[in-house]
Amino acid sequence: MAYFQRLSTAPDGGGRFRATEHTGGGWNPAEQHIAPTIGLVTHCLVTAGGGAPVQRLAVDILGVIGVDEVEVTVATVRPGRTIELVEATVTWAGRDVVRARAWRLAGADTAEVASSAEPALPARDELPAWDMSVGWPGGYIASLELRHRDVAPGRAQAWLRSRQDLVEGEEVGGLARFLTLADTANGLVQGPERRGWFYPNVDLTAHLFREPTGPWVGMDTAVSWGPGGHGLTATVLHDDAGPVGRVAQLCTLRRPAG
Repeated sequence: MAYFQRLSTAPDGGGRFRATEHTGGGWNPAEQHIAPTIGLVTHCLVTAGGGAPVQRLAVDILGVIGVDEVEVTVATVRPGRTIELVEATVTWAGRDVVRARAWRLAGADTAEVASSAEPALPARDELPAWDMSVGWPGGYIASLELRHRDVAPGRAQAWLRSRQDLVEGEEVGGLARFLTLADTANGLVQGPERRGWFYPNVDLTAHLFREPTGPWVGMDTAVSWGPGGHGLTATVLHDDAGPVGRVAQLCTLRRPAG
């Protein structure tokens, strides 16, 4: 089974989708983990038309989402032949719960100057297998295969892939599969100082400098917590060929009630 089942298709590239149990979240399994939803809006934005690839995705999380039916609508904010800004909105139970904007930038042949200063990530077989579901509940975390190591306090490295399709019976491109996993970064650093705290993120912004390939996503993640109740999770994203871009998540830090 996949994370979502499509119920209808809209001319704008969106439609109605039913979330399955595999979207259950780590903070509350009765609510969707935002990671599959990010993959879903990416899929809708990519398939909405236009030939330029998505190079930046900025997602604002406006509220929790039940494991239920959702509707995705897509609109063009700034049309253009070489630079285009498109937006997807996810609605659940009569209210907007996610708003995502993507910059689509036309490409060119720049192979002769291609480079990155980002350090390499260890190969997958250099990292031990890790059962993330020991620390996190929910169907989404249970759907993942991970290899992971702690590098230093506040920093971890991991390779992960999903055992589930994004949308049942539907061809999904590499970018949507890749970004489906991006939000997982916020749970990779689990030092003792974080036990007893909630640190949900209110957004996710991904910048990519090349198209990712393959089912595995590599993450080199650093977490910073400030003294005033706010945190930042910053990650360099990799595929098997090397670094692909970065993703950042702004978090609000909370002690559990009671």
